[in-house]
Amino acid sequence: MTAPFGARLHAAMAARGPLCAGIDPHAALLAEWGLPDTVSGLERFALTATEALAPHVAALKPQSAFFERFGSAGVAVLERVLATAREAGTLSVLDVKRGDIGSTAQGYADAYLDPASPLAADAMTASPYLGVGSLGPVVETARRHGGGVFVLALTSNPEAPLFQQARTAEGTTVAGAVLDALRGLNAGEQPLGSFGAVVGATIGETGEDLDVGGPLLVPGLGAQGGTPEDVRRIFGRSVELVLASSSREILRAGPDAGALRDAALRTAEGLAALRGTR
Repeated sequence: MTAPFGARLHAAMAARGPLCAGIDPHAALLAEWGLPDTVSGLERFALTATEALAPHVAALKPQSAFFERFGSAGVAVLERVLATAREAGTLSVLDVKRGDIGSTAQGYADAYLDPASPLAADAMTASPYLGVGSLGPVVETARRHGGGVFVLALTSNPEAPLFQQARTAEGTTVAGAVLDALRGLNAGEQPLGSFGAVVGATIGETGEDLDVGGPLLVPGLGAQGGTPEDVRRIFGRSVELVLASSSREILRAGPDAGALRDAALRTAEGLAALRGTR
């Protein structure tokens, strides 16, 4: 059986630093690279970025929506991106933010976490807002295949507090309940659990306990305004759990592969002080 995702991610972060590079081929970036907003432009962009960045980062995070907008041809490119990352020995986190119940949740889990699927990744993102328990099929499929799940907890969008900071009947916030559930899923796992939280780099101060015993996927670094200093301030003693994600800041260095690599290495260097020993 494949080693658990948490153990594999811990090793990758120790070797390459805590950087996850986003593969976000949206129309504006294609234009910046001088590429058409077509499947051929998508393929050139996504594979160039994947091949350039894979050897230098702990993980790659393709955003599924930017591939899906081209229909089946775009999804085929996504399959190639995931296969290329796998061949390079780089972990992949597929950003799909799926959340449903019962057999539908199982279908998503099979699509993104079962190695038999052409869309299989090492981990996926998921939404808990039908109840954390609704993610049961995703969690169990991840356990069975050594995969990981990053669950939305504290995101940076301005609408988020309406849901995430709402209070449950027990008095905790919804975000706090999600974090508590993740602590339970990761209990006893060493060196790192496989079930992580998504926490934005620009959320500001929070009173939540962010140590879930698993990784913290932290988007928003770079072009969205997040800095390594913000990460240190927000995450405090949990900072060594952080897998910081940067997309546009790195991708704007393309299309030259060397420039993409250098941008990733600069970002990783800025994050180097975040990595401790757990």
